[in-house]
Amino acid sequence: MENLGAVSVLIAFCLGVYALAASILGGWKRKPYLVASAERAVYALWLLLTVASSVVVHALLTGDFRMVYVASHSNRDMPALYKFAAWWGGQEGSLLLWSWLLASYAALVVLTNRRRHRAMMPFVTAVLMAPQVFFLILNAFVASPFRMLAVGREITSVPDGNGLNPLLQYWAMALHPPALYLGYVGFAVPFAFAMGALITREKSDSWLQTTRRWTLITWLFQSCGILLGAGWAYAVLGWGGYWGWDPVENASLLPWITATAFLHSVMMQEKKGMMKVWNVSLISITFWLCIFGTFLTRSGVVSSVHAFAQSPIGKWFVGFLAVLAAAVIYVILNRLDYLRSEARLESVVSRESSFLFNNLLLLASCFAVLWGTLFPVISEAVSGEKISLDAAWFNRLMIPIGLFL
Repeated sequence: MENLGAVSVLIAFCLGVYALAASILGGWKRKPYLVASAERAVYALWLLLTVASSVVVHALLTGDFRMVYVASHSNRDMPALYKFAAWWGGQEGSLLLWSWLLASYAALVVLTNRRRHRAMMPFVTAVLMAPQVFFLILNAFVASPFRMLAVGREITSVPDGNGLNPLLQYWAMALHPPALYLGYVGFAVPFAFAMGALITREKSDSWLQTTRRWTLITWLFQSCGILLGAGWAYAVLGWGGYWGWDPVENASLLPWITATAFLHSVMMQEKKGMMKVWNVSLISITFWLCIFGTFLTRSGVVSSVHAFAQSPIGKWFVGFLAVLAAAVIYVILNRLDYLRSEARLESVVSRESSFLFNNLLLLASCFAVLWGTLFPVISEAVSGEKISLDAAWFNRLMIPIGLFL
């Protein structure tokens, strides 16, 4: 079974590379058959990752302690709910969940838009496949959940596993991570549509409705995930409140703030053709922060009660974040003429200006949270001393911003 899972991920990686290349070439050269083959590769990729995920879940539920991941995150006495939740309880399994959700979103996008936005869909598919390939590299070569316990060349087993972290064995934690992942991963869709529209200089604004609808859905998932996490922190961690400004909490809040700003200002673009640069920048920042938040929780650069341990996987994320930022900045700067507003802000006291001020306040709150989260890392790099900012610091800064909002 483990070989089936590992081979499925490897073939999915190959299909992801093909779908990325075929989409770009098919869209650029206007080859519909090449575009169609790339879309079919997306469906096949989803099927393969579903098989790989099923192998992991089956191993967890049946207690296949020959697998390192199962032995590390499950045991015989755990209820079935927490055995299933162990899928995202560890580094390797949660990365596979990330990949499977992204493949599911990509397949759904391709399916629902097979007769719409045909000029830009190849590039939408390509943008979705870029992070898909990155995560499949991690699944296949860096953090595979299909590693086996072995003594010499012989595969071995243990009588029982270590089990899931007791702090994670709470009903909300069976729902909180997948809800957050549905938000994190889902923001790739509006980002892909925005990039597709920029690349093709899409004349129609119909893609905006699709983008706003997807953003609403993923924003809702992100909101539910944050609320479930707050409930878990209150009941299990005993922080004396629902929010402790923990780095992992902050990592989930950052893209939620920028997505909220985007949902407000995108209405101005739909109705008056304004704030185009704002909107494409906001949705790009939102997706970048989703990847950045995933990096924060997995690299070990920040200390948290529910972050993953120090891991070499952080270097891969840094590289991907740098490439992503450079590519987005280039595309936006290259298409500034396309993003020129059709109307101007006529008065400081107007509905349009209130949307702009709203965005500025939300971005200020995002920067404040990001600065407070990264300050221990920055202080250690500059002075050699790690200085952490407590909840009181965040409250002093965020309460006034909240009142202004």
